[in-house]
Amino acid sequence: MARLTKRLTDKGLRRRPPGLHPDGDGLYFQVSSGGGKSWILRTMIRGKRRDIGLGGLSTVSLAEARSLAETYRKIARKGGDPIAERDKVQADPPPTFEAAARMVHQDHSPTWRNPKHSAQWINTLSEYAFPVFGAKFVDQVTSTDIMNALGPIWTKKEETARRVRQRIGTVMDWVKARGFRSDNLVEGIKKGLPKQKSKPNHHAALPYSGIPAFISKVRKGDSEASTKLALEFLILTAARTTEVLEAHWDEINFDKAAWTIPAGRMKTNRAHAVPLSRRCLEIIKEAKTLSDGKGYIFPSRQAGKPLSNGVFLMLLRRMKVSVTAHGFRSTFRDWAAEQTNFSA
Repeated sequence: MARLTKRLTDKGLRRRPPGLHPDGDGLYFQVSSGGGKSWILRTMIRGKRRDIGLGGLSTVSLAEARSLAETYRKIARKGGDPIAERDKVQADPPPTFEAAARMVHQDHSPTWRNPKHSAQWINTLSEYAFPVFGAKFVDQVTSTDIMNALGPIWTKKEETARRVRQRIGTVMDWVKARGFRSDNLVEGIKKGLPKQKSKPNHHAALPYSGIPAFISKVRKGDSEASTKLALEFLILTAARTTEVLEAHWDEINFDKAAWTIPAGRMKTNRAHAVPLSRRCLEIIKEAKTLSDGKGYIFPSRQAGKPLSNGVFLMLLRRMKVSVTAHGFRSTFRDWAAEQTNFSA
């Protein structure tokens, strides 16, 4: 099977020649010899490969196709038949928006490790969306309803408003995937709302060309040796801060040069195997000389505890570098997309 070099982009869709163009995870953009453009999901349903049509480009965007594909893959992974499920749901009466939101929340809750985030997700909809149009059937919700919910907080509680909009959009994606309506009203809502003063906060990141010099500077710095090793390990593995700081020795397989993060410590709630480069193995071996080789790989001075979540922040502040630890994941993603034959 040919490697996927890059995922599809909105800009490039119109220029695609006839044929099947992969986006990843079984999703294909199909261009017919006559110029027709549509989406196909190729997946296994109860042991058999099936192709599921997701609609044409004129009605289903790239983002919508990816959302629909993920929904159908989840149904198939659980042993269900997404085609039969779609047909069944289309015959059922639509739920109210509130009922749909609570079903989406229930479906997503097992994937959230943080109970606080799970509660906030439904609570923001309960406070700002349900009073305005929660009692409406999902096929009767209008863009005016959504604007009436977001308008009062759009410029006063900007971050909250953005999150509410995103969560309404998630519910409407679920509604669309189940055939209760053919559109997602949230996508065009922003154009009808006033401009917000602030911009969403993104994790500041270095360009990948600057990583070698940055790591050299980290190694020469005066931070604790364990902290410097942990940050370099984070950069090279593109892992999250807590995944690195809570890494245990029994998760490392030196023979296979792999680090297996257990499901309980992953945001996706699925075990994740990370291949380790030669330098990563050197870092781990060096870390072993700084500890007893038991428990945490990067322990704090306090026995039995990992380094604090703030150690990377303090190290970066002392270096006077305007980046975040999480931003190195973005750096890695850019490098993978532009310098390798793998998507990230």
